[in-house]
Amino acid sequence: MIPAATHTPPTDQRLALIERARHAVLDAREARPSPWVSPSIERSWRRCLALGHEPRQRVSFEPVSVGSMRHALEVSQPLIQAAAPVIRSLSRAMVNSRYFAILTDARGTVIDVDGPVDRNDPRASAIARVGVDLSELAVGTTAIGTTLADHAPVWLHRGEHFFKDTGAFSCAGAPIWGPDGQCVGMLDLTGVDVAEQPALKHLVTQSARSIENALTTARPHRLLLRLNWPGRVLGDDNDGLVCVDDDGCIGGANRAAADMLGLSPQRQSLHISEVFAVPSDSLFDAARSHRPAAEVPLWSGLRLLVLAQNPGPVSLTGAARPVSHSVPLRDVETALIRRAVDEARGNVMEAARALGISRATVYRKLNRR
Repeated sequence: MIPAATHTPPTDQRLALIERARHAVLDAREARPSPWVSPSIERSWRRCLALGHEPRQRVSFEPVSVGSMRHALEVSQPLIQAAAPVIRSLSRAMVNSRYFAILTDARGTVIDVDGPVDRNDPRASAIARVGVDLSELAVGTTAIGTTLADHAPVWLHRGEHFFKDTGAFSCAGAPIWGPDGQCVGMLDLTGVDVAEQPALKHLVTQSARSIENALTTARPHRLLLRLNWPGRVLGDDNDGLVCVDDDGCIGGANRAAADMLGLSPQRQSLHISEVFAVPSDSLFDAARSHRPAAEVPLWSGLRLLVLAQNPGPVSLTGAARPVSHSVPLRDVETALIRRAVDEARGNVMEAARALGISRATVYRKLNRR
């Protein structure tokens, strides 16, 4: 007899287990861990209770202040630019699933939205807005808040959200790490009244990795080192990436490279000669000569497959030309206002109310009469 394959519990059984967990943790306030939800979700529930939240409270999806929103968009421009092609491509994987993508900063403020958002559904339009605060403090347990608290990918379905008001959502989230080893935001895939899709946890994790790589290679650098373990093939998003300046100092590294090289998230300026047990000039020479990847020893005693590459055109002084991803704040504001008007289906008053500004300001910023 062929044994039955393991699989996710049927929908009714899954929802029943979630309800058992909710009763134990949120109603009975049992101290012992619940076996029916993941530890990360339970930790989030308990944090919400500690904040004084109650599951049946009404949730208002409020935007942050206009000043905070402008600041979030301004400082997040490198993240927005790096993520744009990645989240636009997600539609191919999620076609017909009714899930859409939300990008937030490290505080949980929405800085970009893309995908099939049903603007006629107030539950979808409430969260799919640039500037809305979707942090755990504001809206309780979600993939966004849990990801930013635990710095790990997560999947949440319906009642696994803390508040009853958010029980229609299903979402997957993954953190996004910057080249300096700090969490800069997260990517979320959300649907409203949709079928459960745990596979989206894998998709959002891979997509976050692609964004991290784009953030890393956008750093000004004189030398790019692409790393992997011997026996692996270089050339995909699993590679470690290290940006090196003219002096041989590491200016940025993606998460994979940090793990391979044992770099601390709180790392200070580090010279490549302190990591690789070869003269630093040999790596620069390998890039100039377009040598193929070769195994290079580390001071730790391990070896890595390393491909040294030049970043592209250089200035007359020999320094790498920095790649600029900055966008004037005025253009950011205009794009934000245009998006709000589009989401309000042309209703300027409604858009102004959502943004927390006057209707006259909307017209003035858009140069409309």
